[in-house]
Amino acid sequence: MGFMAGEESRTAASTAASTTACAAPPASEAPESRERPAGGGPEPGHREAGDRGTGRSGTHGWTVRLLVVGIVMAALNLRPAITSLGALLEEVRTGLGMSGTVAGLLTSLPSLCFAVFGVTAPRLARRFGPGAVVCAGMAAIGAGLLIRPFTGSTAGFVAVSALALMGIAVGNVLMPVIVKQWFPDRVGSMTGLYSMALALGTALAAAVTVPATEVLGGDWEAGLVLWAALAAAAVLPWLLFLGERGRAPAERTPARERRRRERRTSGEGTPGKRVPGRRPARERVPAPGPRITRSRTAWALAVFFGLQATAAYITMGWMPQIFRDAGVPASTAGLLLALTMVMGVPLAFVIPRVAARLPRQGPIVVVLGVSGLVGYAGLYFAPAAGALAWALLLGIANCAFPLALTMVGMRARSGAGVAKLSAFAQSTGYLISLPGPLLVGFLYQHSGGWGLPLALMSALLIPQMAAGVLAGRARTVEEEAAGR
Repeated sequence: MGFMAGEESRTAASTAASTTACAAPPASEAPESRERPAGGGPEPGHREAGDRGTGRSGTHGWTVRLLVVGIVMAALNLRPAITSLGALLEEVRTGLGMSGTVAGLLTSLPSLCFAVFGVTAPRLARRFGPGAVVCAGMAAIGAGLLIRPFTGSTAGFVAVSALALMGIAVGNVLMPVIVKQWFPDRVGSMTGLYSMALALGTALAAAVTVPATEVLGGDWEAGLVLWAALAAAAVLPWLLFLGERGRAPAERTPARERRRRERRTSGEGTPGKRVPGRRPARERVPAPGPRITRSRTAWALAVFFGLQATAAYITMGWMPQIFRDAGVPASTAGLLLALTMVMGVPLAFVIPRVAARLPRQGPIVVVLGVSGLVGYAGLYFAPAAGALAWALLLGIANCAFPLALTMVGMRARSGAGVAKLSAFAQSTGYLISLPGPLLVGFLYQHSGGWGLPLALMSALLIPQMAAGVLAGRARTVEEEAAGR
């Protein structure tokens, strides 16, 4: 992504030595070089055609560190636009004159935008490069968060919120792709780092928004606008990658060296002469990705992703209101939401690493689902008395998101496959999640309580667990698309 290759005047020996040194993972990461699902992925050390040369070989150390910083900064900005609004939803409803149904529509807006705009992310990445698309996404988030508190109307608030959510949508889809392309032997640890940063940003916005609003004079506009600064900071690491066209650094750097090796292997000594029966590396066309719609695993992963997104956005949008209706102060309700989100910080790092080492991820899916069922039951029977316990359990349940991201990386062999699977699972999943928050708002307004909404939320966890068990089987979408 905009990385400079090593000097072409280096000898073949020095290039090979530097490539080997850069590509070797630290000793602590050695086990992750075998993070392939049993019976699904390629053998350890194998590179698919679509992944040739990915990873860190040929990449200067500072550029790798900058890439990691960029990934973490982007992840920090993928949820504050949502959880900061959830913490102040009552004030926003009052200030803009929203009904409960309209507020439910507002909490459904993230799913709609993620479905509509997320599907365009792979095409934009091929056209402009993933770095440029992520950079533009961070700029869109910052602009949306800066403008939306001052629109003065519900329609304007919704429209500008969609701008920020558009930036989040492309980041959602491209982060697993970037991890797969650049860190193919460290999918678990890098997905964990990215998920941990995402959970941290989510929790930070939930915890800080209400106290910051009080410090800034009590106006909800001030509490929402402050998150634009975090998005502006996230733009900076990605500016270096604006000229990228979607290839990892090592995919460009060793091209000349590979041609030299091919000539030496075939006995050819004349520069520029083709190896008989083989196209030059620069002319090879990457294999197209699999036909995702033929894969049962892809559909199961999309359903799992959609139902966990339904639960997550209902929680982020409505959980503070559930506690406030039970007599919990607004600031405490915001802190409880923050606690739910902050549970994802350690677990989002641990779960992907554990999942990447298991042949099947179904047991993790079931544990997370049962935690959600107990949490919802607690919100119904004793929302205020056991608030801390329910917030913790729902925080565990929300870790289905990093698990879904990990399975996206594990259920495809190639970078092209991951790109297609990520776009399909997330876009289809977010379409599935659209009715959930809206229906919760409708049931809340017309039933006058939280009994029916919580019953709905509990019922949705059953198919979520079933779909997750199916998606967690040890197979890849390429195998299923090929009819094997």
